[in-house]
Amino acid sequence: MTPPARPLGRTAPAGPPRLTYPEVGATRTPQALPGGYHHLRHRTLVGHGRGAFEAAGTAVTTWRMHRAAGTRLRADAVRAAPGVRVRVALGLGPLEYGVPCEVVWTAYERTRTGFAYGTLPGHAEIGEEAFVVDIAPDGSVWFTVTAFSRPGRWFTRLAGPLVPVAQRWYARRLGRTVRRVARG
Repeated sequence: MTPPARPLGRTAPAGPPRLTYPEVGATRTPQALPGGYHHLRHRTLVGHGRGAFEAAGTAVTTWRMHRAAGTRLRADAVRAAPGVRVRVALGLGPLEYGVPCEVVWTAYERTRTGFAYGTLPGHAEIGEEAFVVDIAPDGSVWFTVTAFSRPGRWFTRLAGPLVPVAQRWYARRLGRTVRRVARG
């Protein structure tokens, strides 16, 4: 199997992918998420027309969405592409908590733009999360977060039902952020 194409200037990670779950790419088909995980689907109307679609899609795939929503994100590429590693962090100084992920698929299509990343060792959860912008035939532009996850560390197991609540809150926050960007 040929490895995915890498953006210019990016070095391939050493060794095989280290994703922490076997269902890699499952968020590409949100209707058939794998069992044994908490599922999240959140959809937000972000605007109308090609301009809103382009702005929202660019914000999602260039990490602007994450940064504008208040997270710090480090990525080894300026745009989402399969194999790109990212670290998303919240908090400040010694209270900062960052989680490692790797982009597992992208969509750069006429009516759909986005990507999904999966968890790497050290992440508090196990699973995958997709961020997709679609433009419907009527011109409405939608942002959708689709995820499946389960606790990966003792403290996320201990937090139990609070984790899905926090994930829904974050998905709504991202939706509001993408709406603000799409509207200029």
